[in-house]
Amino acid sequence: MAGAEGSAGRQSELEPVVSLVDVLEEDEELENEACAVLGGSDSEKCSYSQGSVKRQALYACSTCTPEGEEPAGICLACSYECHGSHKLFELYTKRNFRCDCGNSKFKTLECKLLPDKAKVNSGNKYNDNFFGLYCICKRPYPDPEDEIPDEMIQCVVCEDWFHGRHLGAIPPESGDFQEMVCQACMKRCSFLWAYAAQLAVTKISTEDDGLVRNIDGIGDQEVIKPENGEHQDSTLKEDVPEQGKDDVQEVKAEQNSEPCASSSSESDLQKMYGDLDVLFLTDEYDTVLAYENKGKIAQATDRSDPLMDTLSSMNRVQQVELICEYNDLKTELKDYLKRFADEGTVVKREDIQQFFEEFQSKKRRRVDGMQYYCS
Repeated sequence: MAGAEGSAGRQSELEPVVSLVDVLEEDEELENEACAVLGGSDSEKCSYSQGSVKRQALYACSTCTPEGEEPAGICLACSYECHGSHKLFELYTKRNFRCDCGNSKFKTLECKLLPDKAKVNSGNKYNDNFFGLYCICKRPYPDPEDEIPDEMIQCVVCEDWFHGRHLGAIPPESGDFQEMVCQACMKRCSFLWAYAAQLAVTKISTEDDGLVRNIDGIGDQEVIKPENGEHQDSTLKEDVPEQGKDDVQEVKAEQNSEPCASSSSESDLQKMYGDLDVLFLTDEYDTVLAYENKGKIAQATDRSDPLMDTLSSMNRVQQVELICEYNDLKTELKDYLKRFADEGTVVKREDIQQFFEEFQSKKRRRVDGMQYYCS
C-alpha cells in the first residue's frame, strides 16, 4: 500500500499542476487574439451596406466558389449565417473589400442577411488566398505535405501570406516586427528602398562598433560612420535593384527639397503612391496593428469577468468543485469544437446550444447515478 502511495505521489509530481487562474489567463490570451483578428467586425450584420470596408475579417467559401470558379469573399456575419455548414478559408483581413455573399459569383446561393446586392463588386481585389493557396509556393496552410515547421507572414502591400523561408530574407527570430513587404512588392514599388534603411536602423550603437541593432524587424544592418558623426547606410548601395535606384534618388531628392517646394513635392509623392495603388501606406490607421488594437479596445470596453468574481466569493471547497466542473466543461467543449475544425465548418449558435444541453444532461446523469455511503 505504501509503495502504491509512493508511486502515485511520484506520478503526481510528474504531472504539471495548472490552476484555474492559469487556465483563465490562457483563455483570455486566446480571446484577445480572436478579438484582434475580428477587429470589431459585426457577427450579426452583413458588412455590404458599409461599402468597401477599410479593413475587415474575411472568409472564402470553397463549397460555393471552388477552385476554377470566380474568387469571392464573405464577411464574418455571412460566414455564420449563410455558410455555416460549408468549408471556409480564413483570410485574416483584407482592405477595401465589399462582401460578395449571394452575388453573381454564388450561382444559386442567396444571402440570408442582405439579399439585395449588386451582381459584382468591381472594387474588390482577389488573389490565390481565396482558394486556400498562399506564398510563392502556392500551397495550402496548414500544408499536410510540408514537414518543415514555419510561420506564415503577411505582406502589407499585396496581403498575400508567405512562409518565413520563402521571403528571400530571414525574418527576426523574436517575431518582434509589425509589417513586412515581400520581394515582388518591393520590386513593383521600388521607391520603398529609400525608406528601408530608415525602418531597419534607428540609431548607431557605439558599443557595437558599426553594427546597428534591428528594432523594427528588417535585420541587422552594417553602416558606415563618417568622422563627422553622421552615418550612411550600405543597404542602398548593395541591396537596391538597378531599376529602383532612380526611384530611390527621386524620393531622397523630394525628402531633401526646400520648404517652398514642399507642396509640389508632396503632390508628386501622392501621385506616385496613387499610380501604384498604394496610397494606404500613408494611412497610419490602415496598419494591421491599428486594426488589431481596435478589436482589443472594443473587447476591453465590453468585457466583464463573472467567473473570477464568483470564484473570489466562494470558500475553498466550492472553489475546488467549480474548478472540476470548469475543467470538465473545457475538455468536452474542446473535443466538440475540434470536430468542426477538422471538417472546416463554422460553429453556429444552434451548435453551441446543443452542446450545453447535452453537457447538462450528462451532468444530471452523473449526479443521479452517484451512490452515498455512511461510515
